[in-house]
Amino acid sequence: MRVVVTGGAGNLGRQVIAALTAAGHDGISASRRSGVDITTGAGLADALEGAEAVVHTADTLLPWQFTRVTIEGTRRVAEAAASRPVPPHLVYISIAGVDRHPYRYYRAKLAAEQAILGIGAPATVVRATQFHSLAAAFASTLRIGRVAFGLRGMRIQPVDIAWVAGRLAEIATGQRPAAAVRHVDLAGPDVFDLERIAALVAAHQGRPAPRKLALPPVGGTLRAFADGVILPAAGAEIGGERFVEWLARQPARLPRR
Repeated sequence: MRVVVTGGAGNLGRQVIAALTAAGHDGISASRRSGVDITTGAGLADALEGAEAVVHTADTLLPWQFTRVTIEGTRRVAEAAASRPVPPHLVYISIAGVDRHPYRYYRAKLAAEQAILGIGAPATVVRATQFHSLAAAFASTLRIGRVAFGLRGMRIQPVDIAWVAGRLAEIATGQRPAAAVRHVDLAGPDVFDLERIAALVAAHQGRPAPRKLALPPVGGTLRAFADGVILPAAGAEIGGERFVEWLARQPARLPRR
């Protein structure tokens, strides 16, 4: 099966292609490196030629690019797929809780979801929790010396990126929906507060556990994090390597994403 992966040169995209290849499918990377630009549409039609499915992982974390890349880029990919004589099954990776969180990036992801669902062509929107590397980065970013700053009440349920990539590949090559649908959330097996994450990361790096300074959730964005909005919805699919197992395989200097 021919499956195009937008953002195929990125962390998630590369693993989706690896999962597709391991399963005997033809995973095709579509990124700026291969001449495809979702912000302009350049190379997109050619990349989708003969595609039976598309896994859309291309995105940005730059706030000034959210509209151009996350929203309009996704809309352009969805419209290009829908315009094919036989539209390929479009699979989009989103984030758990984006419909209940005011954080700007999450609002952009929700708008991208809505663009896909609004077109109505065969598509599956898949929300996942934060990857293990991002959970670890939270701990490092919020630590200053011996003090770790945490948000009172915030919990996180990190997930293995390789497992998510494998599930995206399986969904893309599985049963094709008749229209646009939502898949259940994907999440890892363990829930942590930031203090526990910080302690695990410190032990991994051979440093003493930091002292926790809990900050009150002030404002809508921080309250949403503290209220557990980024945790998976009921009925989520749980799987993948546990955070502590992932951490044990990492170098002392942890990956940022």
